[in-house]
Amino acid sequence: MKPLKINFYVNRNRIISLGLIAFIVGGTLGGVLWHFGGVYTIPPMEFHSLQRFSSYEELKNFLNTTPQSVPYYYRMLPGFSDLRGLGNFATLEATKAPTPDYSTTNIQVEGVDEADIVKTDGEYIYVASGKTVVILRAFPPENAKVLSKLDLNQTVNGIFVNGDKLVVFQGGFDPSGIVRWGGLALPYPYESARTSIKVYEIFDRTKPTLSTSFTVDGYYFSSRMIGSYVYVVVNKPAYLINKEVELPTIQSDGWDHIVKIPATSIYYVNVSDYYYAFTNIIALDVRDPKKEPTHETFLLGAAANIYVSQNNLYITSPKLADATSIHKISIEEGKIAYAANGTVTGYVLNQFSMDEYDGYFRVATTKGSAGGRSSMNNVYVLDSKLNIVGRLENLAPGEEIHSARFMEDRCYLVTFKKIDPLFVIDLKDPKKPEVLGKLKIPGYSDYLHPYDRNHLIGVGKETVEAKEGDFAWYQGVKISLFDVSNVSEPKEMAMVEIGDRGTDSPVLRDQKAFLFSWSKRLLVLPALVAEIDEKKYPSGVPPSVQGDYVWQGAYVYDISLGGIVLKGRITHIEDASELLKSGYYFDSPYSVKRALYIDDVLYTISDKMIKMNSLGNLQEINKVELP
Repeated sequence: MKPLKINFYVNRNRIISLGLIAFIVGGTLGGVLWHFGGVYTIPPMEFHSLQRFSSYEELKNFLNTTPQSVPYYYRMLPGFSDLRGLGNFATLEATKAPTPDYSTTNIQVEGVDEADIVKTDGEYIYVASGKTVVILRAFPPENAKVLSKLDLNQTVNGIFVNGDKLVVFQGGFDPSGIVRWGGLALPYPYESARTSIKVYEIFDRTKPTLSTSFTVDGYYFSSRMIGSYVYVVVNKPAYLINKEVELPTIQSDGWDHIVKIPATSIYYVNVSDYYYAFTNIIALDVRDPKKEPTHETFLLGAAANIYVSQNNLYITSPKLADATSIHKISIEEGKIAYAANGTVTGYVLNQFSMDEYDGYFRVATTKGSAGGRSSMNNVYVLDSKLNIVGRLENLAPGEEIHSARFMEDRCYLVTFKKIDPLFVIDLKDPKKPEVLGKLKIPGYSDYLHPYDRNHLIGVGKETVEAKEGDFAWYQGVKISLFDVSNVSEPKEMAMVEIGDRGTDSPVLRDQKAFLFSWSKRLLVLPALVAEIDEKKYPSGVPPSVQGDYVWQGAYVYDISLGGIVLKGRITHIEDASELLKSGYYFDSPYSVKRALYIDDVLYTISDKMIKMNSLGNLQEINKVELP
């Protein structure tokens, strides 16, 4: 039997997402990204074919002869402060079942599902919270009730639902491990990290039954579901500890022993890097979870982001000198094969900065940092072998990318330092990308979502230019509707702002919190609202003042080309004094995290409650407390 493999690790010294910080202190790791800063230069990397190690000793020598930098999580300790938090995001409204009509997870690529903490199949809702998964009969709303609850031993990172199968990803680590680095005794949190992949039979939603389970060394990085196949990426740092390599292992309920991945089955690219990790990609057919998964293990650089089309998986890895390595891995019906690699200048913000279209891979990058040294932004077009065939460089000097969206033969970029330039870029000729037009307005968008072919929705922050220096003060959460029908003169045709400085929304970091339906003219996003008491500032409110938290819940809008109109708000928090006592930080099990619809009913979901309201007038229909 071929041993299952998994490995993968993420590291970037310049940028690290808030989701990663949460994981390091004990939460789960979501999509993360980093950029290793420096003033170096690096020549374009040529394609290097993949090899396998001939022996364990060769693997040891490979790691031993390549100097590696201190891992990013150590840089969070005192004295290592070169970190910057960024967000992560996603897209497109998925195909709906004919009866009833329902929304699904906001994904990036049609037909490529992404794991989330909430799923629905139009009749049931599945909610992952902490170490539990709750299954609720959701439709019709009058009969909604909790059917079952899975109490698990680790934090749930995400779930998939495929017919009568429920796939659960769990991950955690024991921070007791210690590693010596430069005379320092530092915790080594990922040494004992484990990822569990579990498949439950849910034909009877009242009694989910575990059908298969795998436990893998490393932490859960990301996953996708295409058809009946679930592809999982699990990372494990590759280090010499006491002159030995800690090889990844896998344990399955169907095996009577733990399998250690042999060095001779690990692929690698013979190119020096500043950091290495085992990247294991597993393909599991949920139609037959007893069937042995397929898998491949790669020794790559520090993984930052992934983009997945229906045929290929792309992994980005930052390099030392303002460059990013891209690895292309083909996936088809569970088959996994390394295809190509290449390098572009700059770092990649998130999955939306990448796209595959018509045989080409497109990627947007930022070189440098607007907060420190000079920066510039680029768009590259690569062929199937990841050779650069087209480039557009040096966009918006001194600024950096806050969001990107590729739509067929166009690319939309939002860069920012003090104002928000929205760039419209033409990609019809892959060898000659060009700027068609741009719009400069206050604020910026952290997430761009297509409204239709010629219009975009942007969610970000309003800003006010600072008099104190070359920067801007963030204000409330901003929702914009952009008209790009005249590509040379894009316009902001509608804008609303939620709250004052300090207002936040999970959409700024995670696109899955964004609900949009063109046919229903519906836009919903959760928000934590901060407001400033203007009476305290008779001479005017300084833009640096942060408001007090006064409300949390879901904002519901009617959105059309006629504008963005607030229909109402829905909250799960009955006692507003909870927010007033929160200070600069607020969290509650009743904070709304997701929203979805089934037929003409809007469901808002927090860790402890699901509310059901009419989409027509937002009148409450029912609510269910979650155990």
